[in-house]
Amino acid sequence: MKKFKIAGRTGQSIVLVGESLRNVSKYVPTDQAVIITDTTVLELYHEALPPLWNVIKVGTGEAIKTLDTVKTVYEELLALEADRSCFIVGIGGGIVCDIAGFAASTYMRGVRFGFVATTLLSQVDASVGGKNGVNLKGYKNIVGVFNQPEFVICDTALLKTLPQKEILCGLSEVVKHAVIGDEKLFAYIEHNYEKALKLNQEVIERFIYDSIVIKSSIVNQDETEKAIRRKLNFGHTFGHAFEKITGMTHGEAVSAGMVVAARLSEKKGLLSKEDVRRLESLLANLNLPTSVSVDCEAVMDALKKDKKRQGDLIHMVLLAGLGSAVVKEIPIQELELEMMNLDNWKSAP
Repeated sequence: MKKFKIAGRTGQSIVLVGESLRNVSKYVPTDQAVIITDTTVLELYHEALPPLWNVIKVGTGEAIKTLDTVKTVYEELLALEADRSCFIVGIGGGIVCDIAGFAASTYMRGVRFGFVATTLLSQVDASVGGKNGVNLKGYKNIVGVFNQPEFVICDTALLKTLPQKEILCGLSEVVKHAVIGDEKLFAYIEHNYEKALKLNQEVIERFIYDSIVIKSSIVNQDETEKAIRRKLNFGHTFGHAFEKITGMTHGEAVSAGMVVAARLSEKKGLLSKEDVRRLESLLANLNLPTSVSVDCEAVMDALKKDKKRQGDLIHMVLLAGLGSAVVKEIPIQELELEMMNLDNWKSAP
């Protein structure tokens, strides 16, 4: 088992890679623990959960990541007579961890919480870093807080029950971490993508380990996303728009968004054509999309509601090479003109 510490203004978080779900009670300092999980995890792993802990069950899918779901969680916590000494444990993927973290951060002005990440996406990205939030009217994570979980358990044995699309979502974020912070990891993925698709244990553990190192090093410098942490949004500006409009998975949308951002980087003279080609080739080898058919006007409408917008500007993450990201303020109007000229862009019929 490997441990990482994330030291933030809102507290310290310990990430435990290779720890087991069955040992979660070791990290919870009270008997007043409440599990928040979804129907799928509960069906698969109910026998591994501590038998005396109360369980709040939520549904599955992006559609349940709303304030209505959080309201239901609050009501169930009240019904359980949970007070400020309770400890909330989110067990699931990124959606469950976001809901659990947001509910814990706001119930009675905040109670302690931790996560058991059950998907590759949540292990490499979603549950690490202290972002907790929900969607509003389809706009991603528009309501939320920064607050660190006390622990994140990444149990790689749980990945064996995931559908292939969930694996691809996680691999998309691993690629993102590599292109913004570690060229060696990018090359490692290029040489091991076939093993990754087969969930080779050594390869997957390297992906998780390196991704958390990259993300934690950035979060430790900029917990609340005022500067360097914006680099973690590479591919997400367009990715969130694609996800909202098309209903594609988060990983698929971010994959297509990374290609758009890479093409913009090339157009601005920051990235070579060869590096763009390598990124597109790797994503294709991982069975991830490199383009998307979508209405340009709908994309621009979504971008205008993006959290990264400030006035008429978007904080756009671009690449200055594989393993090196930069943040540029780009006028939305310029972004629209640039976007329409990208080779990989496909307008909806």
